[in-house]
Amino acid sequence: MDVVRYGLVGTGMMGVEHLQNLAVTPGAVVTALADPVETSLARARRALGGRAEAVQSFPDGAALARSGLVDAVIVASPNHTHRQVLEPLFEAGLPILCEKPLATTLEDARWIAERAGASGAPFWTAMEYRYMPPVAEFIGEVHAGRVGALKMLSIREHRFPFLPKVGDWNRFSRNTGGTMVEKCCHFFDLMRLIVRSEAVRVYCSGAMDVNHLDERYGGERPDIIDNSYTVVDFANGVRAMLDLCMFADGAENQEEVTAVGDNARLDVLIPEGAIVYSPRVGFRNPKQVERREVGVDETALNAGSHHGSTFYEHQRFFAAVRGDGPVEVTAEDGLKAVAIGAAAEISAREKRAVEMSELGF
Repeated sequence: MDVVRYGLVGTGMMGVEHLQNLAVTPGAVVTALADPVETSLARARRALGGRAEAVQSFPDGAALARSGLVDAVIVASPNHTHRQVLEPLFEAGLPILCEKPLATTLEDARWIAERAGASGAPFWTAMEYRYMPPVAEFIGEVHAGRVGALKMLSIREHRFPFLPKVGDWNRFSRNTGGTMVEKCCHFFDLMRLIVRSEAVRVYCSGAMDVNHLDERYGGERPDIIDNSYTVVDFANGVRAMLDLCMFADGAENQEEVTAVGDNARLDVLIPEGAIVYSPRVGFRNPKQVERREVGVDETALNAGSHHGSTFYEHQRFFAAVRGDGPVEVTAEDGLKAVAIGAAAEISAREKRAVEMSELGF
């Protein structure tokens, strides 16, 4: 298969980012779009430029799946629609790249994971943070033992508030799964990937303290966390922490990841792209810090807003569709990231630690 015909379900901001990255993926051709909102479809057509005339539009994913126009489908529709959108795609036996979070409830996420596991076609959960080049290199160094035996992992994301979405769906936890699922599943996925173990216990302290307080939609106030600390205990004894703040858009780096082992500390800073290595030196001895920057291809950077990661993710997914590479982020990975996020949401509401066994993990 030299050419892969892509369909896109959900043509909002993230959907357009996928279109921009497919445009620079050799062998990828967009043939179909699906979205019930005409303004979103119009935005996608503008992103396609001169290629838009050759792309057919559909009101929903089921019609797209029946069209016979696509070899693979990207699902970038609102979180709470994923199960409904995926059902006809599974029935059609199509390879699928599904945006995070996999679903907004554990019931739906389990259903998707079961269907994906029974499908003969590739199913890939879109966790693009894995593919930021500096982060990918950082992960490789941790796994190679550069910090020694990993003991602690911390992730900080200090960023801007949630952006407006069609119908304001992302202002309510019933549509998103809650901030700890919607936004933070990326980071819980990174934790599992880096620690190479499963979560056993989650404690989250979080609230909506600054953003959206004066907003009303149909008389209803948003209910999404805008800042939190989350601690995750893993089965192998490693502990991890997520520090999230969504009213810190002035921060120099949006993401900072730190791994500390018994021999050294390693940091990666995004978008600076720096990796900082700090070996143990003993009390009052001179520091021996090493710092370098990891470059990112300009084409990849310009094709989206996730530090080039969506481009590299698409190269891997394209290879999996063609049978030239494995699925690297499975539906099971997506399910487990949702589960940690769901535990964090419960913890923040009930102000207690949540055992993953309570959720069936």
